[in-house]
Amino acid sequence: MASIPIEVLFGLYLGVLTGIVPAMVSAVLGFLFKYVTDVTIPGFGVMVLALAIAGANGGLLALSDPTIIRSERAVVAVIVVLMLSLYAHNAGDKLGAALPKRLNLRKLTERTLSTDVVELVGGRGQVRVTVSGEVGDIEGYPALPAELRNGIREGEWTFPADVPLVELESRFADRLRSEFDLADVSVRLDERAQAAVNAAPPIGALSKRIPPGRRAVSVAALLPTGLARGDEVDVVAGGRTVSGTVVSARSEPTAEAAGAATDGGMDAAAATAATPTPTTPTTTGGEGRLTVVVSRSDAEFLLGTPTTDRLVVRSRGVRREFELVSLLRRAGRRFRKLTVRDDGALAGATLGEANVRDSYAVVVFAVRHEGRWQLMPRGSQAVAAGDELFAVGTRETLAAFEEAVA
Repeated sequence: MASIPIEVLFGLYLGVLTGIVPAMVSAVLGFLFKYVTDVTIPGFGVMVLALAIAGANGGLLALSDPTIIRSERAVVAVIVVLMLSLYAHNAGDKLGAALPKRLNLRKLTERTLSTDVVELVGGRGQVRVTVSGEVGDIEGYPALPAELRNGIREGEWTFPADVPLVELESRFADRLRSEFDLADVSVRLDERAQAAVNAAPPIGALSKRIPPGRRAVSVAALLPTGLARGDEVDVVAGGRTVSGTVVSARSEPTAEAAGAATDGGMDAAAATAATPTPTTPTTTGGEGRLTVVVSRSDAEFLLGTPTTDRLVVRSRGVRREFELVSLLRRAGRRFRKLTVRDDGALAGATLGEANVRDSYAVVVFAVRHEGRWQLMPRGSQAVAAGDELFAVGTRETLAAFEEAVA
């Protein structure tokens, strides 16, 4: 008979040999039960099943010899089989509890920001995006001017940190396209909020800002101080009023500036040429020229009218939404945009059936259902998985509502 150490080594070998299959079965069963039914298989049941499978496996491996079964090595092998099976079952159970119940390709491939780059400002996470390396060109477009390339590379942009990197890339590209009037731009962000940017310079910038079916006409007029691109104006000429949107405006050099230069020994022509053109985004007032976007018939009328009588800037109102946000914050309320998940409390129900106001102490003031936004929805408003909604409440009630719904 072999010594005790040799028997233990033989037992370890036999336990591993016969315990691999029971361990794999225990892990799979533990994962499936936890993932599907959220139930954990009792440890005693796992041990009984593992011993049964190990016995069958040992028989297939011709390990049913009486000298093996009755020796100390059999006891060690049984202990090893039980330990392997219990460990594998525990690992499968944990994986079933941690794995999301609904998986899709977008969630599996979704990239997220590193927590090191998130800054807390007013209780909300923000991330500062910077451009790393040189700004590349896009094939098929002219090369970027050096000044524009440096402006993109040296800028910093702040965005909310609670959105996926794919959404951040889209927002950053739109921001670059609007701020620098780029013809095209592509952005790739990493987890450190470092962006690799390829961009194309503006091509036909004025024509791109004119909506289809409209025309841009340049007229001379007495411009008010502070006129800027995007203002809504009324051009009065030839007894008719034409409404349009300003796409560019420039004040002419004043007579006082030209006269001061002439007194210094320059003639009027040289003074006019030497006076710098204002580079500010708004006009400084006085005589000048502006380009307005109008309808085709109004464009023909303005082109046939030699002079402009006057120019009137129309008010677009006050941005009351900022005042509303301020009032909500003073009252301790916040608003949040949520997306309804398929197993949430609102999926497949109406707002009245879910009793949102009484159950969660929040108010839903907008719902996007079947692609259309409904403001101040009634209790009969249906909500489905994937719908978006805006809710108002305190931080605590919104957090509880988001956990139950989104």
